[in-house]
Amino acid sequence: MAASEARGAAPTGARPFSVFEWMVAARYLRARRREGFISVIAGFSFAGIMLGVATLIIVMSVMNGFRSELLNKIVGINGHIFVGAIDKPLTDYAELADSLNAIPGVKLAFPMVEGQALASSQAGAGGVLVRGVREKDIVRIPAIGNTIQPGGTLQGFDVSGGVAIGRRLAEQLFLRPGDTLTLTAPKGAETPFGVTPRIKSYPVVAVFEVGMSEFDAGFVYMPLTDAQAFFNRDGDATAIEIFLSQPERIDEARNAIDNGIERPITLSDWRQRNKTFFGVLEVERNVMFLILMLIVLVAALNIVSGLIMLVKDKSADIAILRTMGATRGSIMRIFLITGAAIGVVGTLAGFGLGLVISLNVENIRVVMSNLTGANLFPAEFYFLSRLPSEVNPREVATIVGMALVLSLIATLYPSWRAARLDPVEALRYE
Repeated sequence: MAASEARGAAPTGARPFSVFEWMVAARYLRARRREGFISVIAGFSFAGIMLGVATLIIVMSVMNGFRSELLNKIVGINGHIFVGAIDKPLTDYAELADSLNAIPGVKLAFPMVEGQALASSQAGAGGVLVRGVREKDIVRIPAIGNTIQPGGTLQGFDVSGGVAIGRRLAEQLFLRPGDTLTLTAPKGAETPFGVTPRIKSYPVVAVFEVGMSEFDAGFVYMPLTDAQAFFNRDGDATAIEIFLSQPERIDEARNAIDNGIERPITLSDWRQRNKTFFGVLEVERNVMFLILMLIVLVAALNIVSGLIMLVKDKSADIAILRTMGATRGSIMRIFLITGAAIGVVGTLAGFGLGLVISLNVENIRVVMSNLTGANLFPAEFYFLSRLPSEVNPREVATIVGMALVLSLIATLYPSWRAARLDPVEALRYE
């Protein structure tokens, strides 16, 4: 009876994740001098996870910023939907634009004449895309009407006989409002000797800045009637450009336009026109995520190697703990806490570092450019005038979650080995 009561009162070990287990794990994290090499491995594991998580957050935020900025710039100046004629020239562009503006969801619809030309001044020349629009329409295009530089104006644009050009084009040709820009179109008047180029000079009435170097260096706007005369499209328009109040509902808008317009038309939207470009950005973004995730994986493997060495070094301590009543589960949890602490603290440190840099990446670029004296983000190569960054909370949560999961998985095998250690074998050779 007494023996059975003694067996019933036998200790069953400390409860899971007790103070005892946390205390032993904390002592193992503070390696002594003779365990310095293990401490170095733990430090590298911590630094690897921190830098991996921070790099992932920074790179994904910058790539999100690139995509968002490029989408806003491209759609901001090009519109969401383009309407073209099928059976006959677009001579009824005014009536068709009014009908499109009456469709729910359409923010702005206006006719335009578009064509290629050579822009030149005494300082140089370059190819441009010329667009002819009405004054009441150009002032409503956010990327143009809201970005006019000081010294220029769009008032009286229809009767000015002048043009509005991008800031980078103005810089390249050394032009400012009031100067003269010469445009050359390949198709001009027909003569007995063939078609001659059309050359005409226009005063610069305004300079705009979209913020995307390709547009600021390659777009010229002129009054619609002047563009019709310059490109031999008297009474005709190239297309009707449409801006939507809700760009994400573009399919609904296309259906409404198809049902609301009786004459035969063709429709194309920004997704079709830029499908390849944004497809490449998406592929690049996914590949970068997978590649950079390898940094976190390597750091997690460092946790495995560090814990295995720690288990081997602490085999005698483990044996003593077992003989004193510690259960296998308790030993496993001690090393689980030891390894997980490195991963969790490293992940949180990387999360903080990544957020700080992502939210201040443009300021950091400016400081680095000033210190090195080099342009670290040339607009002519990257299309944008500033380094964009957009933190996506869902992506950040995914990165942090994956880093924590990898760190916890990395601790399982070493912890299991520690729990399976035979105390007799461990103490035999001590």
